[in-house]
Amino acid sequence: MTNLTQVPFADVSFIDNPEPRCPCVLLLDNSGSMAGRPIDQLNAGLRQFQQEIASDALASKRVEIAIISFGPVRVQQDFVTADMFTPPHLTTEGGTPMGEAILEALDLVKLRKQQYQANGVAYYRPWIFLITDGAPTDDWTAAAKAVQAAEKSKSLAFFPVGVEGADFEVLRQISPRAPIRLRGLAFRELFQWLSNSLSGVSKSKVGDALRLPPPDTTPKGWAVIE
Repeated sequence: MTNLTQVPFADVSFIDNPEPRCPCVLLLDNSGSMAGRPIDQLNAGLRQFQQEIASDALASKRVEIAIISFGPVRVQQDFVTADMFTPPHLTTEGGTPMGEAILEALDLVKLRKQQYQANGVAYYRPWIFLITDGAPTDDWTAAAKAVQAAEKSKSLAFFPVGVEGADFEVLRQISPRAPIRLRGLAFRELFQWLSNSLSGVSKSKVGDALRLPPPDTTPKGWAVIE
């Protein structure tokens, strides 16, 4: 788990860029079942996401991206602003330790909030954006309770997305926010929506109500609401 005691007294990155931050953890399933076209399309979507979010001058300074993959759980990228973000190339392996991955993401968010507070930096409600194509292969009940509590206290926003084969019953128990089913392998369209959403949040005031563009659920859209 992430060490929550290592909070710097002064971080030069906050001195150079004192803008408020919108932290987003991408929690990405790279288990063996994602092999082939799914992982290829996920990697392509990540590259497009990086290009779009970095092209927005304000979002590139305010949005921070971290990536945790699970299969096994690895912090592929700690929090960096969008202008410094380079998407990793994910490969597939192992099972689907979703519970462990969610707890790791919660720890990473908690540490980052402590760093903001220690450096006097304002921040928006953090996001955790989960993408999976399977069912957890570990105990996920503690993670579900932690997510539910965090959502209730408005300390973060948790977005579950299921690719074909995902266990939507489990996703519904983990998050109070309805899971979205990805139509086919429309990762590019999904990440375009995410980029647009984060850009919109970064232009709002810290503490404003979360207002997002609705996912495209038209017959040719990328999303199906479960």
